[in-house]
Amino acid sequence: MASEYASSGEYIKHHLQNLTYGELPAGYVRHDGTVLAEATKTFAHGAEEAAAMGFWAINVDSMLFSIGLGVLFLFLFRMAAKKATVGVPTGLQNFVEWVIEFIDHSVRGSFSHKNAMVAPLALTVFIWVFLMNAMDLLPVDWLPFAATMAGVPYLKVVPSTDPNVTFGMSLSIFFLVLYYSVKMKGAGGFFSELAFQPFPKFLFPVNLLLEGVGLIAKPISLALRLFGNMYAGEMIFILIALMFGGSWILALFGGALQWAWAVFHILIITLQAFIFMTLTIVYLDMAHAEHH
Repeated sequence: MASEYASSGEYIKHHLQNLTYGELPAGYVRHDGTVLAEATKTFAHGAEEAAAMGFWAINVDSMLFSIGLGVLFLFLFRMAAKKATVGVPTGLQNFVEWVIEFIDHSVRGSFSHKNAMVAPLALTVFIWVFLMNAMDLLPVDWLPFAATMAGVPYLKVVPSTDPNVTFGMSLSIFFLVLYYSVKMKGAGGFFSELAFQPFPKFLFPVNLLLEGVGLIAKPISLALRLFGNMYAGEMIFILIALMFGGSWILALFGGALQWAWAVFHILIITLQAFIFMTLTIVYLDMAHAEHH
């Protein structure tokens, strides 16, 4: 499929562009030279149009795949729960029980308080992020090519390569951290935790700055770590795919390299889901810790 593009740069740009829906302002000159007489809601054709749509534009493909994978997770685990038996378990039941035991062990090791919400949240985070990451194992051309044949100009199938998705998840966890910090310590206790350490109380402006930066850095690092690793992994797959458009020697080498990278990438996919889940548990444990 790479050979169908004018250059390698065009191929890479196409595969890194989300299917974005939003409103273009009046007077905007579209990709085909059309000047819009009034503000128009439409799908973007290229990064420039997506940028012109502004903050309220939505990446439809990211939403479609992330929600779809979330529904798949719920469906599989519900089916395993409904068909659970005390006799010889099915393969799905074995897998679900193993995952739940793994999550339970992780929560017990990292969360030292009592909160019935933490373990289900950790399970959801781990499986959902893993499934989104696992979409990177699909050949990079299959679904985008099928979408192009169906008239859809762009399609990114790995939601965790979209910073909107990773920041959406990390900010949701951040709000939970703020909620439990205030609930467990009180508003005054939470403020004093930020204002009166690590330096003496009379240096509270410095403490607020340092602790505030550290607090805000948590969701940012959580989101960017997942996004950066998955984006880099996707880029490597795209670069390998370009080799198939060269000579037969490059194609053979690209095929071997693709399999080798896919095997290694499975580790990255799993590790990133585990890190995201573990940091979620740790941040919530810190939010529950009593103020001294």
